[in-house]
Amino acid sequence: MKNFQVRNQYFDKLCNTPGLMWLGQNTNHYAPHDSVREAVIQALDSGEYHAYAPPAGFEELRQLIREDMGIPDASVLVTDGAVEALYNVCSNICEPGTDFVTTDPSWAWPIHFAKKAGANVIELPIYNAEQHYKLTVEQLRAAVTEKTRVIYLVDPNNPLGTCHTEDEIKAFTDIARSVGAYLIHDATYSSFAEHFTPAFRFYPEKSIQIYSFSKWLGLAGMRLGAVLAHEDLVERFASAPPNNLGSNVLSQRAAIAGLKTKAQWFPEIWRRQRRNQEVVARAALAIPGFAVPVYPSHANLLVIETIDAGIKPEALVAAYQTRGVMIRQGSYHTKRFGHRFVKVSLTVPEAWADRFCELLPEMVALARTIDVPENLF
Repeated sequence: MKNFQVRNQYFDKLCNTPGLMWLGQNTNHYAPHDSVREAVIQALDSGEYHAYAPPAGFEELRQLIREDMGIPDASVLVTDGAVEALYNVCSNICEPGTDFVTTDPSWAWPIHFAKKAGANVIELPIYNAEQHYKLTVEQLRAAVTEKTRVIYLVDPNNPLGTCHTEDEIKAFTDIARSVGAYLIHDATYSSFAEHFTPAFRFYPEKSIQIYSFSKWLGLAGMRLGAVLAHEDLVERFASAPPNNLGSNVLSQRAAIAGLKTKAQWFPEIWRRQRRNQEVVARAALAIPGFAVPVYPSHANLLVIETIDAGIKPEALVAAYQTRGVMIRQGSYHTKRFGHRFVKVSLTVPEAWADRFCELLPEMVALARTIDVPENLF
């Protein structure tokens, strides 16, 4: 059977596993704010969902996204999730014979989109304590040439959880401008950072911000995201998008409610996931040979190194699945460094994080007896 079908069946099994603890996806599993639930119910009761939404998204939502990102001069295109936004952007700006520069680790799908468009992908390794597990200005400057068409930066980084400073972001935009490159600034995890700086502030003409509602608001299954960019670029992306009939009405109403009340409830979500980071890091460091390279994380996740303990990440993932807990193997994110770590997602109920910690010694022992599984999502 084809790999895609195998992966789909595997994931379908996970989705239909009652009581599964989802510590392998970075979506928010906390109960939504009451206003979010009420907005969805109201949209259902009113029958509003029978009509197509505006093709670029409800105007109220577009304005709220601009305000949340802190770039009021940007234009906004609402999309069916951030992945669709990335597909649209990469399809429009990547070209054969040009370079697409990104980091390793990074988010894998834009790399596939760039390759499909004919671009040459250059992955700059950042899994290095000496550079604090993030891209350096010198590293990027040495990598770009007149062939560089796109620089793609996930910030905060998934899976590492590192976040760039304002000075670093400004330097990256200066480098992009020097060769006329687009800078795709994937801000999917920006709500979890202590300090976040949109590249658009320094390079509005060619910076493209990617926005997601899956992580901070937990709308992963409702598929909603956005692109923020100069109005000329948004016009280009909107000319032939994957979906020209408007994104899910229920999702947009949920997003509007979430954004309008975010200041009231999200700080508690932020605190709870930082609490989960603390207990998981403590449990991991109690295992001989385990390490937590980035702590605290500026995303809603932690990377746990298993390599010095002689534990294969895939084996630990398989061990946890026997107890109804899903975590991610590092190879999901990076072939070069994936043998070193697992990733644990932490916008989850405290009981789930505590269960991970409680099981960890037993799962480490079990992992030592498991051959590496052939199929892991």
